[in-house]
Amino acid sequence: MRFRPEQHVRRQYDFRDAREKGRRLDCGGFTLWYYQRPAAPSALIEPSSANQNAAAPRPVRAFIGPRVGVIASTAAVGCAIERNRAKRRLREVFRHQQQLVPADYDLLMVARHSLNRLEYTAIEQKFIDACRRLFPSRS
Repeated sequence: MRFRPEQHVRRQYDFRDAREKGRRLDCGGFTLWYYQRPAAPSALIEPSSANQNAAAPRPVRAFIGPRVGVIASTAAVGCAIERNRAKRRLREVFRHQQQLVPADYDLLMVARHSLNRLEYTAIEQKFIDACRRLFPSRS
């Protein structure tokens, strides 16, 4: 299955929503944050006219499937080579197992230092086990 550009969590407010409104699950080599997106209206979310300090309207699009954001910090994972390897591995796990996640969910996968010491199959199994716990009807 492909990992399409629209399946990436890119906007800062999407990351913030997942962290503030979502839930967290410890998966060993990574932490999985999950957040169910609200149903998307057909237009933009307009700020109220009474509040002049409101932020610019936020576009809301209907998404085809689940989205993922991958985070690997220098403090948690290490140098650039290790961070890039961790992110590649997490994206690949999601790409192969995305059918386990309902279409209206955003996932944040936060890498830890121990991720690069795990075999790929162990990382994939941890993700599968987490999805089965979170979304039992999908597995």
